[in-house]
Amino acid sequence: MAIDQTAAALPQFDAPRVARTRSDSRRFRLTRRTTAILIGQVALVVVILSVVEWLVDSGTVDPIYLASPSQVIANLPNLVVEQNLFGNLLVTLGEAIAGVAAAFVLGVSTGLWMGLSLSANRFLNPFVAAAMAVPKVTIIPLLTLYFGIGVLHKVVIVFLFGYFLFVYNTIAGIRQVQESHVKVARAFGASRGQVVTKVILPSAAASIMAAVRVETGTALVAALFAEIVASKAGLGNLLNRAFGLYDTPSIFGLVLVITIVSVLLIAAVNLLERTVLLKWKHQ
Repeated sequence: MAIDQTAAALPQFDAPRVARTRSDSRRFRLTRRTTAILIGQVALVVVILSVVEWLVDSGTVDPIYLASPSQVIANLPNLVVEQNLFGNLLVTLGEAIAGVAAAFVLGVSTGLWMGLSLSANRFLNPFVAAAMAVPKVTIIPLLTLYFGIGVLHKVVIVFLFGYFLFVYNTIAGIRQVQESHVKVARAFGASRGQVVTKVILPSAAASIMAAVRVETGTALVAALFAEIVASKAGLGNLLNRAFGLYDTPSIFGLVLVITIVSVLLIAAVNLLERTVLLKWKHQ
């Protein structure tokens, strides 16, 4: 009886409550750490911009070499209105997206063929590897001669920068597919096409999406480079004109716009991967 009364007097150990307390404490520490990192990042950016502003305003650096943040901001209306920033941005984005789409479709198709067929791999791999080894920059003048300076010229260049990446990433993804999954699908009577669409492609999705992320940033750079070489419109054309006029505020303003667009495109790809492709893979 005494033992029972003593046990009743002792505080009861509530395991779920302790677990929740630990989880809340861990979440609080993570939030505090994230906030501290964010504050540090913002502070670093502010310091860098302040130093650049001082270097230009004090005359330490010639404005022809470096534009201050205030000059870049003051020049933005000129970029938007006088130089048709958004119209040229749409041209460059259209070229980049069309090139990536073509590289994705043809690259993944070629990668599937080479990954699923040993004979196709042995036959095509030397040619694909040799074509990939050709420096793309060196053939841009030839592509300009073949396709002119219109949109097709830029789309082809973006395509060449991404095609081989999709081919080899698709092959790498196929090689990571577990043979047991394929055997189970065949045991349930799945056709070859169903095995490809229901087992192989979902398993290779992570590798293919890695190629999409890399190509998303590369495509914009490729389109800009092609436009700088020869173009009538696009952000590369605006950059070319700004360089020719030594218009440093416009140059840095365009670089800022290109950086923001690249970050947004990569964020969109990451969101697509999390919300659509990973769900499809799990299904």
